[in-house]
Amino acid sequence: MGGLDGESTAEIDAPLETVWALVEDVERAPDWQGGMKSLTAVQHDDDGHVVLADVEVDGKVRSFKTRIRFTYDGPGKLSWVQEKGDLKSIRGSWELQDLGGERTQARYWTEVDLGRVGLIVRGPVVGLLREQLAGARAGELKAEVEGG
Repeated sequence: MGGLDGESTAEIDAPLETVWALVEDVERAPDWQGGMKSLTAVQHDDDGHVVLADVEVDGKVRSFKTRIRFTYDGPGKLSWVQEKGDLKSIRGSWELQDLGGERTQARYWTEVDLGRVGLIVRGPVVGLLREQLAGARAGELKAEVEGG
């Protein structure tokens, strides 16, 4: 098994700046993103954004550790790519669009290559992991922004 790609989209009842404030605060992500066990900042940029972090994710069969580099192009896009880790590769982004009327569309996508780890992730676990890594993200963001 190689790729485990996915995406999700949600319309959020909040202005773009409010949604962006949560998206760019990657250190809070484990509080509202299911399956993310921890995120530890390794390096910040001059604006205080986390640009390099160690992340641990619940992979259903076992936990995966990875070092992620973030790129901020706010308030519309946050991108990331794995620098090293248990998986072969990870990359993805949040893309936000102002819909007017204090509404924001959020699109989350990720591409994950499990590499050798894919040998132990099979069958129904693949669907569960895909939903956890991508399918639920936009809904989780919506719930956190609208409920928080």
